[in-house]
Amino acid sequence: MSRYAHQRLPYETPPELAGGEPSQAPVIVVGAGPIGLAAAIDLAQQGVACVLVDDNDQVSHGSRAICWAKRSLEILDRLGVGQRVLDKGVTWKVGRLFHRDSEVYAFDLLPEEGHRMPAFVNLQQYYMEAYLIDRARELSAWIDLRWKNRVVGVQQDAHGVRAEVETPDGRYTLAAQYLLACDGAKSPIRGMLGLEFGGQQFEERFLIADVQMQADFPSERWFWFEPPFHPGQSTLLHKQPDDIYRIDFQLGPDADPEAEKQPERVRPRVAAMVGHARFELDWVSVYAFKCCRLERFVHDRIVFAGDSAHVVSPFGARGGNGGLHDVDNLGWKLAAVLKGHAPASLLDSYDAERIHGADENIRNSARATAFMTPKSATDKLFRDEVLGLAADYPFARRLVNSGRLSVPCALAGFALQTPAADDSGGVAPGEVCPDAPVDAPDGPGWLLHHLGGAFVLLAVDAAVPAIDGVRTVAVATRGYAGGQGLGDRAGWVEARYGSGKLYLIRPDQHVAARFDRVDRATIEAALKRAQGMPEDSHAAPSPA
Repeated sequence: MSRYAHQRLPYETPPELAGGEPSQAPVIVVGAGPIGLAAAIDLAQQGVACVLVDDNDQVSHGSRAICWAKRSLEILDRLGVGQRVLDKGVTWKVGRLFHRDSEVYAFDLLPEEGHRMPAFVNLQQYYMEAYLIDRARELSAWIDLRWKNRVVGVQQDAHGVRAEVETPDGRYTLAAQYLLACDGAKSPIRGMLGLEFGGQQFEERFLIADVQMQADFPSERWFWFEPPFHPGQSTLLHKQPDDIYRIDFQLGPDADPEAEKQPERVRPRVAAMVGHARFELDWVSVYAFKCCRLERFVHDRIVFAGDSAHVVSPFGARGGNGGLHDVDNLGWKLAAVLKGHAPASLLDSYDAERIHGADENIRNSARATAFMTPKSATDKLFRDEVLGLAADYPFARRLVNSGRLSVPCALAGFALQTPAADDSGGVAPGEVCPDAPVDAPDGPGWLLHHLGGAFVLLAVDAAVPAIDGVRTVAVATRGYAGGQGLGDRAGWVEARYGSGKLYLIRPDQHVAARFDRVDRATIEAALKRAQGMPEDSHAAPSPA
């Protein structure tokens, strides 16, 4: 039924079974979905080798994760696939919300200019996986990608981890210092460790239909409460590449999943919505969902990321995006630990910061589901009154919840960030660095292309002290005449960062500290803190 040409990915007998040298890579990554692939690529770009194993030999079937938010696009750009995603995907920033047969209001998710990445790009998960696989192959000196390799057992001790792997040619053992479990919502690794996955199970069922058709729906997010074509329920529409539209129909808790997936049940629903029967079904699925997470993501030498660590409802695009935020947070920390530039306790900050992010996503996801599927007459009355007011009163729009769309969480107050001395403007510690157009010696570009991958001192109209092993980036907001630094091409750097500011930027493009004056001792203390180093230790950043 799918129009995408799924091809088998090549299985090769592992060297451990072919008489070759066993892997010496310090990291095993389990699961070659978007999160596992992104983790392997991030580690490779940090100079850390890994073995990436997956029990399948194809990219995913069906659109699955499709809405990639601005921050995730910036992460993907840093990993080397951002432009391909932009070129293929459907860019959008406007959402429209309807109640019955009337539009309630529209919203713009990125009203200002001066960003390389849009608010969202819709791209089917199979394309995303294919692009990440291509990128992993470019980094084959660092990534040993093994298909049809199923992990069937894990053990760990104070020195490392061992994984028992099953292949078409038999079993073998992989040894490494760390294992990243990126093996999805049903995570076998999680089961092998006997870890509880606590949370809330929602009874509502939803039908996903990928529909191929020629249509004039704009590149926007459309959400209906109780539409005439699907009375009493909700519906969501997204445009995807290749003339494929993603439609989600709420079915209610008593729907029969197998019956509702049958074409004779799906086609009338789609026809009632689009107003004609000239379409083809590309993929159909029925799902119920949970909002769950592990109590901890770091279990000694085994670290969980993505759906293996936390799951949410699909409304709000917080699943795949949250997983990429995990990777962004984890990669540089694990690389620093493996290289001896930071203590193993730095990984505790991954636990703290990404549990915070997961809890924020789960909270928003659960609230959206409660609003979309009221459980009592009082809840439904509240929802209907809010929708009735939202068309005319902006205050009511803040109460409407059809899925709060993914944004990165702030990390202010966590251990690695140095609080700002005052609130004198600029980007606060813990926030993601906003992008901005810049002039560079080699031509126009974007600020984020000069940040990330290592600790950076970003100086905006400020002196730049030399700190051993830390790269410096200077931006002049006025009078830029080339040279070694950057110029503020359209004024957005000054608007977003201020002038006369110095920032310490983490390798994941988050602000670790903001300084309003140059003080070497203060900067070095903030760097030490951002690396998870004890106060009396010597900071040893990775090479810039």
